[in-house]
Amino acid sequence: MKRLALATLLLFTFVVATPAIASAQGSKPNPFSIPVTGVGPGGTFTGTFQLQKFATDQGQLVASGILTGVATTATGVTTSIARTVSLPAAVTDASCAILHLDLGPLNLDILGLQVDLSRIVLDITAQSGAGNLLGNLLCGVANLLNDPTGLSGLLNRILDILR
Repeated sequence: MKRLALATLLLFTFVVATPAIASAQGSKPNPFSIPVTGVGPGGTFTGTFQLQKFATDQGQLVASGILTGVATTATGVTTSIARTVSLPAAVTDASCAILHLDLGPLNLDILGLQVDLSRIVLDITAQSGAGNLLGNLLCGVANLLNDPTGLSGLLNRILDILR
């Protein structure tokens, strides 16, 4: 559920935070264009990433699209770039919440036995990773609905609706 919320937030951040840029052919503007700039030891890059679809790559959710722009070397030589790239679309957490139980004070009368308990807070969190068999199992069960393949399909349907 966390991945779905994060990916949806990422999608709507792209939609709200980036202006639509019309393509050179005069077709419908792509509302999923993200400005990209960078500076490295060899020069600079300025361009845009046009989100095309969401997919899975080795079990991870990725945003795939076309990166276009101009790379300029320190000596002023420019090179046009146009290539398809895939970027991670969500950061996964190594832990997952299994149970949060918050009970107020309890006063029990069990056949004449008085039991008074103060506030009880129980948090159970599973840690996934190598060697954490139970944590991996419980995180897997807790994240059954967070399958990246299903999530990428849902996000692609949202993209189609918004285009």
